[in-house]
Amino acid sequence: MKILLVALLFAVSALAQNSTSPASSTPDLSSQVPAPRPDDVKSVDALVHAVYDVISGPAGDRDWNRFRSLFVPQARLTKAAEAADGSAIVRLLTVDDFVTIVGKAVKDEAFYENPIVTQTSIYGREAQAFSSYESRHAPGEKPFQRGINSFQLLNDGKRWWVLSILWDQERPDNPLPAEFATK
Repeated sequence: MKILLVALLFAVSALAQNSTSPASSTPDLSSQVPAPRPDDVKSVDALVHAVYDVISGPAGDRDWNRFRSLFVPQARLTKAAEAADGSAIVRLLTVDDFVTIVGKAVKDEAFYENPIVTQTSIYGREAQAFSSYESRHAPGEKPFQRGINSFQLLNDGKRWWVLSILWDQERPDNPLPAEFATK
């Protein structure tokens, strides 16, 4: 038992040392994604705006390299929804999964998603932005969908990154909270 405990202590100590090693031993995130537009990643607000901007537009292709440039390589996009029977549905996507699915959908149909209200909290290098949204098929038309995007963001000292986006849609039993419903 003592040998197991000592081995466990060595393993934990080694992990702790690795997690505090210089940043030079960690891969540079920027080398793993397309180069961003500098204005897209200079602030939390700019990054959130860039996500909405790149997915919105008339039917056709989007600038998916711009989209990829906003996210850390291992980022997740997660849709929380409800099945007809009321059970929870959680759909986890990589950035490439999202690009494939949404890319097919917007090829033939216009899609515009705009923020209604965004509330952001920043602590050190991390940020959380709750952003209610409206989705439309044409600018100015009545939204066909509303919901909240929850962005988790990181500043690596050089720029802001999206770590994850979790979203849920408005439903009769899940209305937008008053503080997120109107500008």
